[in-house]
Amino acid sequence: MTKAELVAKIAKDAKTTKAAADRAVNSFIDVITRALKKGDRLILPGFGTFSVAKRKARTVRHPQTGKPIKVAAKKVVKFKAGVKLGKAVQ
Repeated sequence: MTKAELVAKIAKDAKTTKAAADRAVNSFIDVITRALKKGDRLILPGFGTFSVAKRKARTVRHPQTGKPIKVAAKKVVKFKAGVKLGKAVQ
């Protein structure tokens, strides 16, 4: 599903315009982004939890040449599905 399809479905379900649904989706994405940038966790009961984890620097091997490559430490976004979401997709 694309963002445009998501916006259209939200607009239809909420009986609102696509423009209003688009603003809501963009706002939701912005709120999640700002919270994660601050290092906060975002918990949506039944849906899941967004959080930030630190990945250590490590050395990996290039699959074709076998030469070692250093990968820098970085922060990554994690999502853990909630119970209701997990059961809904089974």
